[in-house]
Amino acid sequence: MTPLVCVVDDDESVRESLPDLLQSFGLTVRAFASPERYLASDCLGRTGCLILDVAMPGMSGTDLERELIARDAGIPIVFITAHSDEEGRGELLKNGAVDCLLKPFSEEALLKAVRSALHVAEGRDG
Repeated sequence: MTPLVCVVDDDESVRESLPDLLQSFGLTVRAFASPERYLASDCLGRTGCLILDVAMPGMSGTDLERELIARDAGIPIVFITAHSDEEGRGELLKNGAVDCLLKPFSEEALLKAVRSALHVAEGRDG
């Protein structure tokens, strides 16, 4: 079964472009406009990698990360952000994120981060 990659970002252009790119690499992708919509979906137990925007209105990416940790979901996260903050990036990585990419990021950087997250997920499931 192909691992599921979920993208959570309030930016519509990101929700349209990232799934297209990731699908071109043979991945199955679902996109969500908010953390709340992701949590309400049927994808939680099937997500092998979560690509998550840090700053969103309402529930933030870090809020969702905390919620997933509280639920013991064990979903590998690749954060994406438009804000260059090395201290914040370091904190996200220290808290368990697989990577934190600064927008705009290269296709190569995204694919490398997603592959790393899926590798983590395989270890968790296998």
